[in-house]
Amino acid sequence: MSTPKMMPKTMFQKIWDRHVVLERDDGQILLYVDRHLCHDGSRQGMSKLKAAGHKVRKPAQTYATPDHYRPTNAKTIDDFQDDQMRGIVEELAENAEIFGFHHFGLDSDKQGIVHVVGPEQGITLPGLLMCCGDSHTATHGALGAFAFGIGASEVAHVLATQTIWQRKPKAMRVSVEGTLGFGVSGKDVVLAIIGQIGTAGATGHAVEYAGSVMRDMDMEGRLTVCNMTIEAGGRTGMVAPDEKTFAYCEGREFAPKGDRWDHAVADWRTLPSDEDAVFDTDVTVDGNAIAPMITWGTSPENVVPVTGVVPDPADEPDLNRRKIHEGALTYMGLTPGMRMTDLSVDKVFIGSCTNGRIEDLRAAAAVAKDRRAVVSTLVVAGSVPVKRQAEAEGLDKIFTAAGMEWGEPSCSMCVGMNGDIIQPGQRSASTSNRNFMGRQGEGGRTHLVGPAMAAAAAVTGTFADVRDLMAKK
Repeated sequence: MSTPKMMPKTMFQKIWDRHVVLERDDGQILLYVDRHLCHDGSRQGMSKLKAAGHKVRKPAQTYATPDHYRPTNAKTIDDFQDDQMRGIVEELAENAEIFGFHHFGLDSDKQGIVHVVGPEQGITLPGLLMCCGDSHTATHGALGAFAFGIGASEVAHVLATQTIWQRKPKAMRVSVEGTLGFGVSGKDVVLAIIGQIGTAGATGHAVEYAGSVMRDMDMEGRLTVCNMTIEAGGRTGMVAPDEKTFAYCEGREFAPKGDRWDHAVADWRTLPSDEDAVFDTDVTVDGNAIAPMITWGTSPENVVPVTGVVPDPADEPDLNRRKIHEGALTYMGLTPGMRMTDLSVDKVFIGSCTNGRIEDLRAAAAVAKDRRAVVSTLVVAGSVPVKRQAEAEGLDKIFTAAGMEWGEPSCSMCVGMNGDIIQPGQRSASTSNRNFMGRQGEGGRTHLVGPAMAAAAAVTGTFADVRDLMAKK
């Protein structure tokens, strides 16, 4: 008697199936959470937990670090000038003491942005289901995990039960084929994807990134791409684990060791989508055509190559979208037909969970070396280990010699909760992930770019094509 053939599965389906605890008739499914990430902004969920009289169910699987509220000029808690920020960071430490979970505080050599800390400490691993009270938790999918953001009530639920209720998203594959050109980064890839499918293009989907471009991309680039999946409406972003993934994870503190490592890798090799797996949605992106990108409006989908011009809303056939584009141009102080390279910049920010890793800082430093910033520029490493590695390589000296500020690891100007903001009407070149109205300060105008492009803006004072600058070196 022949053995019945198993239905082919996507990577998402495989990981999902492993974590199902029970299903309700209304479509809600209870999932087991392998690792729960928290930060100083998770305090509301922890307050709900304490109010209900619950303990943390699995403190050994809960990891926290302050990132949103740490000022970039504060080395210790005594350096905080704002009492509210100090209180929020101190509250996280107090909760860690009460509940017994891992805490990488300001005195820890592991502190940093939660989505940088997770991968670099081996907390993030292939096949895991991970949650965090932050929308950019999709970042961790770059290592082949199913990771997504949750709200404050859900944070309390995960803390108390180590489970989460979810509705199963659909599966989407975005295949980026071809070879990236000189000066094109992972940030440009994800901006090009969002420009093609729109900010609602992945709504209701778990997105798997595939294709030759993704296979060739380093881990830092994959982390950047998955990070901004949420900006396309996706529930999570994922890349199939491969030899690059295993090499990246091996030896990290919370990764398996010895025989457990060998068993883990053998299991991880079974995770990639089966050859005949069917996706609900398939999208192909031409990687050969991607150039250094820059946003012009108040949404990541408002994006053009740096060599492009501000589009004319009159060319948009959808009336609602036309009105949105008109409003965006008014807010951004732009007119149709303006060349992006003619726009002057007031402030540059290099950092965030999108582009605060060592490869990002190296790319920015390559542009800044032997040049001088002509506008205010803030460079912030994504974690203490990244900062120390950058300093060991002399990158900090390159930045400071160029007249740039070298800050302490934090979310910083990405979200502006720690006091790092731009003033009304100022134009920012930012390596962060969002550019909606007021994201970096009330009335601030944010243009999203990659780290090398941000450094190019810093040393020219305009949105320059980084390929031209690097060709001159």
